[in-house]
Amino acid sequence: MTKLLIIRFSSIGDIVLTTPLLRAIKLQQPDITIHYLTKKSYSAVLEHNKNIDKLILLDESLVSLVKSLKVEKYDYIIDLHKNLRTAIIKSMLCKPSKSFRKLNWEKFLLVRFKWNKMPEEHIVDRYFQALECFSVFNDKKGLEYFNGFTQDIKQLDLWSRLNIPERYVALVVGGTYATKQIPLIKLQELVSKIESPVVLLGGKNDVDIANQVAQNNPEKVVVAAGLANLNESAQIIKQSLYVVTGDTGLMHIAAAYEKKIFSVWGNTVPEFGMYPYMPQHEEFSTLMEVKNLKCRPCSKLGFSECPQKHFDCMLKQDFSPIYIYDKSLNINHKDGNNDKD
Repeated sequence: MTKLLIIRFSSIGDIVLTTPLLRAIKLQQPDITIHYLTKKSYSAVLEHNKNIDKLILLDESLVSLVKSLKVEKYDYIIDLHKNLRTAIIKSMLCKPSKSFRKLNWEKFLLVRFKWNKMPEEHIVDRYFQALECFSVFNDKKGLEYFNGFTQDIKQLDLWSRLNIPERYVALVVGGTYATKQIPLIKLQELVSKIESPVVLLGGKNDVDIANQVAQNNPEKVVVAAGLANLNESAQIIKQSLYVVTGDTGLMHIAAAYEKKIFSVWGNTVPEFGMYPYMPQHEEFSTLMEVKNLKCRPCSKLGFSECPQKHFDCMLKQDFSPIYIYDKSLNINHKDGNNDKD
């Protein structure tokens, strides 16, 4: 029996993008025991994942964590984060390990000089390269997300508490960085032109902007931002007609549920290899970008505000494909021919 430690500390989307590996290991090498190390703040992403034998959480003390890891006597470490902290853990455990290709140099060239030397592959495929020594291959079945909810309770506490309608669009207003978020004026445009009811998703820091979006269309908008936790937000996404989101963790959860996704790209670009991963349903993903901007990408992560002060990558977005798709759903629904999922 081989005991494997997989490390990915953050963030929501990056962790969700590791789930194909967990499934593939369990199906192709069932004798391998999987322990997964992540930050305590991201435990909700993995706490219901059936492919993990033990979830280990980093809270504060790295020293005490390593002591507990030594007791486990791992055979191998798969490092899917590859930073100083994981390097320390690997050196202290003294076990064979493998990391994925982070491609920081290629990302630097793309951001700084707009020279695209990135390979035409998704980060999921780069993650799998770290498992080659175990003869585990990508089954191309996409991402997985387990939120702990069942179909039996989908319309009880969560739905009644937020008064969520039967048919709605999930619109993500949040994001870690401002330059990856859809700005207020564009959110207001979306809500005003989408015919379907809209549920706004985000964290506690996004409540103010969500309320501003909702105030002009209170009869059509439900504010779940700051009220629904991560797994409840995942359930809202799962039951939605389609999802509109920036480059966020909820975008990858939507991909795990194989939803129709309109992903709106600001300062980051899909060429980084972290676009919605749905290899069996690529047609479900529509990438919304403002092409031919000389300043884009301006960062591999993001900023608190546009470095150029114009924010053209978001403010010049053309959302007409979203409105056309939404209108088609409503026309079909009125004719009685629409299947929600």
